[in-house]
Amino acid sequence: MTSKKTHWDQVYADKSPLEVSWYQSEPAVSLMLIHNAGLGKDAPIIDVGGGASILVDRLSKEGVKHLAVLDISGKALAYAKERLGDKAQEVEWYEADITEFIAPHAFMLWHDRAVFHFLTDPADREKYVEVLKRTLTPGGHLIIAAFAIGGPTKCSGLDIVQYDSDKLGAELGAEFLLVEQAQEMHITPTSKEQKFGYFRFIRQGRNGRT
Repeated sequence: MTSKKTHWDQVYADKSPLEVSWYQSEPAVSLMLIHNAGLGKDAPIIDVGGGASILVDRLSKEGVKHLAVLDISGKALAYAKERLGDKAQEVEWYEADITEFIAPHAFMLWHDRAVFHFLTDPADREKYVEVLKRTLTPGGHLIIAAFAIGGPTKCSGLDIVQYDSDKLGAELGAEFLLVEQAQEMHITPTSKEQKFGYFRFIRQGRNGRT
């Protein structure tokens, strides 16, 4: 059985980042939700499954000072580093499976447009949420984009899980309060439509306060 890492490294070996189905020339909805979180430029942000996404480029250009990108594929991260040039030295890069990630410090915003909907095993989803709780500060913002109900059932040859706000909230637990959601019809480089849902949560403290 092909490992997750081998699968994603092969995807980026076979295709340019401009050809993969999830490529966005402008991550407009992600940026809108990040801006709506109202964090300062010093707030640490991690893009989980960021791969070769240009979200890190856009945030860096806006002056966000503490950026991190995590991906299971070193090849994907290499594309992003090369594209950023000298600016890549200002970003934290983590080549890791998110279900096993141990962050060296806390983050105020966790963004994921690429990973959670691939976790078809409930045990992996539980591990993801455990890592999330260890990593995101109370009062911090969680932004997850996932294939919406009625969207694709597979991506990159792999099964996925579709989500709406209730289904996602049940996975995350009561500690995460939904504050905003958006829909997007993503058009792939081959002109196929993919229905996405975007959800912004605030992690509440144990007393229920953010």
